[in-house]
Amino acid sequence: MANSAAVTTINIPEVKLSSPTGDRKMPVIGLGTAVDNLDEAMKLAVLEAIKLGYRHFDTASKYGSEKPLGEAISEAVKLGLVTREELFITTKLWCTEAHKDLVVPSLQKSLRNLQMEYVDLYLIHCPISAKPGEKHQWPIPKEDLLPMDYKVVWESMEECQRLGLTKCIGVSNFSRKKLETILSVATIPPSVNQVEMNPVWQQRKLREYCKAKDIIITAFSPLGAKGASWGTNRVLDDETLKQIANAHGKTIAQVCLRWIFEQGATIVVKSFNKERIKENLEIFDWGLSGEDYDKINQIEQHRLMPIEGFVSPHGPFKTLEDLWDEDS
Repeated sequence: MANSAAVTTINIPEVKLSSPTGDRKMPVIGLGTAVDNLDEAMKLAVLEAIKLGYRHFDTASKYGSEKPLGEAISEAVKLGLVTREELFITTKLWCTEAHKDLVVPSLQKSLRNLQMEYVDLYLIHCPISAKPGEKHQWPIPKEDLLPMDYKVVWESMEECQRLGLTKCIGVSNFSRKKLETILSVATIPPSVNQVEMNPVWQQRKLREYCKAKDIIITAFSPLGAKGASWGTNRVLDDETLKQIANAHGKTIAQVCLRWIFEQGATIVVKSFNKERIKENLEIFDWGLSGEDYDKINQIEQHRLMPIEGFVSPHGPFKTLEDLWDEDS
């Protein structure tokens, strides 16, 4: 920790989230923690990220990373690197707990794991429920998939906010059609929709819809999740993005993150490599040109994470079209 004074902290821009308790501010870039069995590496990465300027950390009950994240943040607070009030913490409700009477207890359990009194954002992880159970299996057994009762689950999410367990609520992996269903029953509308977004899957229609509804999009897998079990090289190996990166003297990753930032979306990046953690923040003092945009708009579009595990002939979503409502 002796070198912490030598670290240059980058000020990360913020966006305002709609909230009945007043506008909350969310950093436009955060560090994701969807990893397996890397608790110590994650703790070190979180401490390093805080020193560099990261204030948003994204986790989920499904990830199993709430406890080590909470331990890392507790240590950072004790070291005087940051206060809890300066941080923005997101966690998520898994499918097996997306039931009327399980939502509040699930968040309370997440808060115990995080050693926190509240989170800043609580998301419905996916637009589907599953048979209740302690294990967060993936893929979920097909026979356990259940249709989500959007009305009662969202009412329970709103109760989480009213109880002060979370400052804002939102969703993840929701299409326009499914967002419309939530909005039709909501007293407190969702502040955020966290979805896959990158230059290879630009989510144009969904972005337009969310902007009109004052819902902030958070992009996960902004670089294609290279190295993940379902990840792809399609983003980081794209020739158009390589050309743009070379022209600016930047990396392809920085071009992707800058493009997402310029769309008005926020970003969750995932790397525990010290240099890449820093590199991912170096996107705020330059911009893309109109010519860059013309090239990016021509990139062939592919959804990289189909989540086929939610599709079953006997489940609520019988095809990928049912799941995604053909958003693009």
